[in-house]
Amino acid sequence: MSTTKTHHNKIKVNRVDRLIQFIIYLIIILLCLMILLPCLNVLVLSFNDGKDAARGGIWFWPREFTLDNFKEVFHDGSIMDAYGISIARTVIGTFLSLLITTMAGFALKQKDLPGNKLLTVLITFTMLFGGGMIPTYIQYNNLHLLNSFWVYVVPSLVSVTYLLMVRTFFEGIPDSLEESAKLDGCGYFKVYTTIMLPLSKPVIAVVGLYTAVNHWNDWFAGAFYMNDPSKWPVQTVLQNMLTKAMSAQQEITSVSQALAQGAKSTTTDSLKMAAVVVTTVPILCIYPFIQKYFAQGAMIGAVKG
Repeated sequence: MSTTKTHHNKIKVNRVDRLIQFIIYLIIILLCLMILLPCLNVLVLSFNDGKDAARGGIWFWPREFTLDNFKEVFHDGSIMDAYGISIARTVIGTFLSLLITTMAGFALKQKDLPGNKLLTVLITFTMLFGGGMIPTYIQYNNLHLLNSFWVYVVPSLVSVTYLLMVRTFFEGIPDSLEESAKLDGCGYFKVYTTIMLPLSKPVIAVVGLYTAVNHWNDWFAGAFYMNDPSKWPVQTVLQNMLTKAMSAQQEITSVSQALAQGAKSTTTDSLKMAAVVVTTVPILCIYPFIQKYFAQGAMIGAVKG
């Protein structure tokens, strides 16, 4: 009775390949550290006493732990109302933007659409030229968008870049699926809802995340198009808060003002760090829920676009 021995063939890696592999891993680790360590330092400084942090030497752990920086950010209560505005504009703006972008991308994907090529050229043309700030302000005023919540939503409903990305993704879906659905009696809207959208989760996740981040990080619209501070988003409120803090620090002219300022444990820099944490953490919490779609959608958009 003969016994057979199975030998597992192992791929031999020479020293040069191992060295190259080591260098690649080292570069990736260094890049990760370059990204993560500054973020960690910002988080640490936001929880450290401002006067103590001004001396320097704080890297990865608070030297004098305090919550005063965050108390200063939240002390007047306006930040909570601003959070409501930011959440509302992010949710509503992202939903409407995805709806219009995917519908427009599906329409441009149709080869029998009259003037398809001309529409694509005209839409792409808008990426190259803009009207400028003053004509834009006049246009928003004529549309009665100034001092309205919809000034945060309507102007950013469609991004040409995202529209072309969605259209390119739709073009990668086999036409046979759409044709078979039409043979079964489905119209364009039925094809859009039952075939295109379910198969487009990766690109929808990418466009949705980018759109949500743009809405959340935007402070410009609140500062220039909204006169009512109660309707400012969180970014505009924090930007205004930091501007006032810097102005107050520069306007110290008397001994009593200097003593009052010195009694505070917060500084302009520590407030900046707390503001960064307050504005960044909420939007970061969304990423883990769409991570599985994000990488795939970003790659498809990069390769096919």
